[in-house]
Amino acid sequence: MLLNRRTLLSLTLAGLILTISGSSRAGDKKDIIDTAIAAGQFKTLAAALQAADLVDALKGKGPFTVFAPTDDAFSKLPKGTVEGLLKPKAKGALAGILTYHVVAGAVDSGKVVKLSNATTLNGQRVDISVQDGGVMVDNAKVLTTDIHCSNGIIHVIDSVILPASETIPATAIKAGTFKTLVAAAKAAGLVDALSGDSPLTVFAPTDEAFGRLPEGTVATLLKPENIDQLKRILLYHVVEGRVYSDQALKLKEASSLAGPTLRIRANRKGAFVNKSKLTALDIEASNGVIHVIDAVLMPPAKKVTSADAKSAIEHAVARGTTLYNSGDSDACARQYMSTAISLLGSDHEMPAHAVRHLQTAVKHASASDCSISRSWTMRGGLDAAYRVMMTDIR
Repeated sequence: MLLNRRTLLSLTLAGLILTISGSSRAGDKKDIIDTAIAAGQFKTLAAALQAADLVDALKGKGPFTVFAPTDDAFSKLPKGTVEGLLKPKAKGALAGILTYHVVAGAVDSGKVVKLSNATTLNGQRVDISVQDGGVMVDNAKVLTTDIHCSNGIIHVIDSVILPASETIPATAIKAGTFKTLVAAAKAAGLVDALSGDSPLTVFAPTDEAFGRLPEGTVATLLKPENIDQLKRILLYHVVEGRVYSDQALKLKEASSLAGPTLRIRANRKGAFVNKSKLTALDIEASNGVIHVIDAVLMPPAKKVTSADAKSAIEHAVARGTTLYNSGDSDACARQYMSTAISLLGSDHEMPAHAVRHLQTAVKHASASDCSISRSWTMRGGLDAAYRVMMTDIR
């Protein structure tokens, strides 16, 4: 009986020692910052986090997952890059780069390999792939996985990964296929708004998409008197926040900055915003994301009946006649053209023949360099459409 008691006491003590030992080891776990410093191969990363004032954040509760570039990884950057980023004036850019290496939550290697991307604290996504038996994060190879810390996990990578650094307008300019969109944004005074810090999502029509509009539409919209209409059309292509394609398809709709809602769907033919097909997805910019579409989106307007259209033409003709008789044939032509384009772009109920008269007039007037000719061509189209609607109303 005594032997049994001693045995039991020994086993109990051994259990306590093991428990205390295990608790001590768990308590001894360092946070992400202290773990990186102790490793000795992240001196540049530690210095960068200090310069960007991110040390306290990564010492916080978390948990965080850090894709940590080694000192060798930083040395691959062009000469002088690190020194430039460590300067006070580059603090914002440095913070953007460093937070691009951090993902919220504890994401171990078992979870990482199941991902195709991950949203970083920067707001942008990193691409994740498995290649030749190894894991790639953007263009960086994962060297070591699952270094567990008290407030997260470190995965070691062999290169510094860089987020998109160009704004939405700058990205569009660089692409070279959005010249009309950029020109329209400039004319509407929206470039600064699209270059701000608040993230935005832009469904961007290509130059070919603008080219599919009725001839003369773009030129007319770019004129000063039509800027409000142009601005509304452009803002109909913009959604607040950074909305990636998979998120957009789950949402199925999104409110545009113009007000009306965009419908987003996918079928066997592809993914669509309203009736415009998405041709390229998730193009990163520093302040948002761009999705490319093959047709310009036109915001819905109040239903325009034939009676409304007839009234609009009467007003345009009265105003245009006064301008023409005063010797300003150019202003007259612009008045007629603006009315026709506005009617064609509206949610109208005009008869098909009236629509064709207006479309033909806009096409031929746009091809003329003579303001007198444009005035009479547009007047003819407006009069013809008006006669059709008069017959239709009767």
